[in-house]
Parts: sequence; C-alpha cells; structure tokens
Amino acid sequence: MDEKISLTEKWDKTFQLSEKVNYKKVTFHNRYGITLVADMYEPKEYSGKLSALAVAGPFGAVKEQASGLYAEEMAQRGYLTIAFDPSFTGESSGTPRYMADPSINTEDFQATVDYLSTLDNVDSEKIGIIGICGWGGLALNTAGIDTRIKATIVSTMYDMSRVTANGYFDQENNEEARYNLRVSLNKQRTEDYKNGSYKRAGGVVDPVPEDAPDFVKQYHAYYKTKRGYHRRSLNSNEGWNVIGTMSYLNTKLFAYSNEIRNAVLVIHGEKAHSRYMGEDAYKNMINGNEYTDNKELVIVPNATHTDLYDQKDKIPFDKIDEFLRKYLK
Repeated sequence: MDEKISLTEKWDKTFQLSEKVNYKKVTFHNRYGITLVADMYEPKEYSGKLSALAVAGPFGAVKEQASGLYAEEMAQRGYLTIAFDPSFTGESSGTPRYMADPSINTEDFQATVDYLSTLDNVDSEKIGIIGICGWGGLALNTAGIDTRIKATIVSTMYDMSRVTANGYFDQENNEEARYNLRVSLNKQRTEDYKNGSYKRAGGVVDPVPEDAPDFVKQYHAYYKTKRGYHRRSLNSNEGWNVIGTMSYLNTKLFAYSNEIRNAVLVIHGEKAHSRYMGEDAYKNMINGNEYTDNKELVIVPNATHTDLYDQKDKIPFDKIDEFLRKYLK
C-alpha cells in the first residue's frame, strides 16, 4: 500500500504547462516500500496504446525542474511520460531525507517501469527511460539490469561513483584522498548520531566567487536564479546530507554495461565539464559488446553541462525522438 503523503496541487514548475498535454500527479512504490511521486504527462490527442518514458534528474533536482521539462516535451511528441522525484527527495517519501544510494536510486527507475507496465494506455513492450546529469549515469546503470527498458537516453551525464571517489576530472584519484574523505564522512556520521539530525552539505554555492570554475557559475545560473530555482530542490537550497552520497564512494556503477543489448543514446555538450564521464561510459559500454548497432554518442556543439537541462535550442529533442521511434518497438 502507498503511504499517505501530502501533495502540492498547484502548478509550481520552472516551465509553462503546454496546452498540448494532459497533466496529473501519480504515486507508486518501489520494492523498499518508498512511495514515489511523479508528474504524468500525456498527449491530449492519441489513439491506441502509447510508448512510455520515465524521466529523472539532475542529481539533487526535483521533477519540477529539468526532468519535467523533458517529460512535457516528449509528451507533446506523442509519448506518455512521468517525471519522478527519487526516494528521499522532493515529494517522494523515505526517511531520513536527502539521502542517496546507488541500489535504491537504480530501483527508483525500475519501479517506474513496474508502474508504467501496468497502465492500460501504455504498450508495456515500448518503455524507455531518460536520465539527466547524475541520473544519466543511473539510467545507464538501470539499463544494464532491466531488460524491459527498450531504449535509454543518457543526457549530460555524471558517473556519481567516479566523481565521488575521484573528485572532478579524477584529480583526487588516489588512496590518500579517499582515505581522508572516509575519515571525514565517518566522523560526521558519529556527530549526526549524537545530534539526532543530519548536517546538510549546502547546495550550489551562493554567492559565486569570481575565481570559481565556469561550471560552478553555470550551476548557480540554473539553480539559484528564476531560471531553475525550486523550493524543494536540494541543489537550489541546503543540498544533500553531508553523508548523503557516501555509499557512492565505494560502489562502482555500470558493471557489465558492455552486455547491454537494448538501445542507448548518450548525449553530451561539447563544452560540458562532465563530457569525459559520458564519453568514457560510452566507450566502456561498447567495448566488447556484441550489440553496438543500437548504441550512439552525440556531442552537441557549443553546449555546456547545464545547457542540456533546459535550453530547448540545444537539447537535441528531434534526435531523441528519432532514436526512440526507431528502438521503442
């Protein structure tokens, strides 16, 4: 049984509601008993059963931000879509709040497939997923285990296990750095237990120092301004718990990704600081894979990481649609 939770009824997205779609909130549960809350979008006019998409991300965002924008756009193109809040975040349940876990986060995607498979107006043989930023990596991870997913779109992805363990650009990829991080995080665990609460890590830095890297300024321009701010977004506010993503430090994603048989499209921006993670994930996925004809890497000219959150002139929706129409069959 889904637990009773309080849902926001008013439209509070960072984008406008399209007149071409029907919209409603839905709930379902994952195998851990956590109730997930999602926004469902469907085309206003259609016949027969629809292809369906589950959308999530970025990591630390909510469904009212980029994932909802993607979901709404794809619904306008004829798909039934849901953008969901992951466990422990947004309107979804799960305590303590603001935690992340590679197994539970992968399960969140699988739970959406469970739900979509039961809908009368969905063709259960035509289900895909879209993951953005850290949820791009989790989408790829899910594609490696869930054969019901016929097509996976990975947009401006982060490999959360890699960046947690190695730091940005692998600059802290050594035993000493990881040991010091483990010491710090475990010390914080003790303090949290003593205090009976969890210290928050802080969201996107505000104000941004003049000498901050460009990608930090780009995050601020999205999460901290009218463009993308949302009151339930971790990145827009106080961030994850300090120990919230600790489990990613000792867990590698994408095991056996080169055994994925179904279709995968990896999209990254030419100027994205995270581009190396998407390119490497793609390279590892096709290395020795017998099924490469349905795998594709697209680099979007002049696009940064956050451009692919909400800039419709740069997000290659036509390519995404073309890819899905080819492989959701």
